[in-house]
Amino acid sequence: MGRLDGKVIVLSAAAQGIGRAAAIAFAKEGAQVTATDINGEKLKELDGIPGIKTKVVDVTKKDQVEALAKEHDRVDVLFNVAGFVHHGSILDCEEADWDSTMNVNVRSMYLMSKAFLPKMLAKKSGNIINMASVASSIKGTVDTPSLRGRIQAQPDPEQAYKDFMARQKTGRMCTAEEVAYLCVYLASDESAYVTGTEQIIDGGWRL
Repeated sequence: MGRLDGKVIVLSAAAQGIGRAAAIAFAKEGAQVTATDINGEKLKELDGIPGIKTKVVDVTKKDQVEALAKEHDRVDVLFNVAGFVHHGSILDCEEADWDSTMNVNVRSMYLMSKAFLPKMLAKKSGNIINMASVASSIKGTVDTPSLRGRIQAQPDPEQAYKDFMARQKTGRMCTAEEVAYLCVYLASDESAYVTGTEQIIDGGWRL
């Protein structure tokens, strides 16, 4: 038996990185997973994995989120993963970049939670897991395709990578799978008494 047998889980940004790792980990533990992303081609890579169905959804669009919610009679776990990190300082960030980042990082969580929360309230149970960067308080790095893309976009990618590694107290970056293990716990009944808290994976940055 799996730790998530019988649970229905919906998550965003499942095409790669932490979202992909979590979708696979959820399914391996017996959950019925709806994996969403705006990248349909990458999302197809999850097709055929037992327990996972995929759907292209832009979670910044209210109509698409509400349509997704209507497809589910119930949901036990909502995992809001979608996020974007703009490179550079505020001086490099145009207003359109700011709007896009806030839509992906904040508006998407609002829309998804508002759409799926009533289903949880109706059955008086459910978990909402919101992914955020520890950079809001202190830096810690997860090795994901988006991070690799930001490194490659730097004037000197090799030096940028060395700089990232130099900040890692454990001598390596966190893997997406390591974050997924925590998500499995938070999605399971084992975490029933965990609520309203931050779960930090930072490789010792706060020590």
